[in-house]
Amino acid sequence: MPVNFDTIEGFYLVLTRLSVLVFMLPFFNTRVFPALVKAGFSLLLAIILFPVISMTDTGFPDSITAFAGLVAVEMIVGLVLGLMVLAVFEGVRIMGQVVGFETGFAIANVFDPQSGAQISLLANFAFFLSMVLFLLFNGHHILIHAMKESFDILPIGSVAMDPKLVPEMLSKTSDMFVIALKIGAPAIAALFLTKVAFGLVTKLIPQMNIMIVAFPVQIVVGLFFFSICLMVLLRFMETYVAQLGTFLVSILDLMSP
Repeated sequence: MPVNFDTIEGFYLVLTRLSVLVFMLPFFNTRVFPALVKAGFSLLLAIILFPVISMTDTGFPDSITAFAGLVAVEMIVGLVLGLMVLAVFEGVRIMGQVVGFETGFAIANVFDPQSGAQISLLANFAFFLSMVLFLLFNGHHILIHAMKESFDILPIGSVAMDPKLVPEMLSKTSDMFVIALKIGAPAIAALFLTKVAFGLVTKLIPQMNIMIVAFPVQIVVGLFFFSICLMVLLRFMETYVAQLGTFLVSILDLMSP
């Protein structure tokens, strides 16, 4: 491969898009992975994919300002793709947070080194399980293929935002709460009915210290139905990974000129 200034510019733009996408992925957008590890992985992906990416023959601009515009465009493409993938995993985290709070684990929140904030134990467990399922269903293969396809659908520097893109992104990001409700519905409904039952018992037998009985029963019911939610999560991740490639291609089509 002949190395010239256009080749170096093209490689830098490819690296920019892949770097933003990698930094947004749920596996790497944490403080656990050092920045050098993320940068090294992005560089490795760019080295692997660059020889099979077809570059435009129009060349790159000579001015720094125009080239900075191309860099900004590549960052936007990587950011959009990364957000679309991340939204689903955040929905799973919200599900675990809600179920953990309703179960009574709000006091047992732990410091999450990934986000730098306190998070429920069940939310952390559900989030890590969703990542494991994503890898087991070969979702990372689909992501790498989508990275390569993104350069075929959107060549370097050729992005035209469709007016439907922003509503589509807002719809998918708002689906985080729908995903959390669908996956966590068994536990949320069971815990709600449990609290209603304890409320009725309190009204019928006011002499009874319901707090002593409520907490253990609530935890048992919450953990039992949370295990059912994990079975729902298994089916959900299987369906999500099967549709991920088509979904990412549709997002890229909305950005294609």
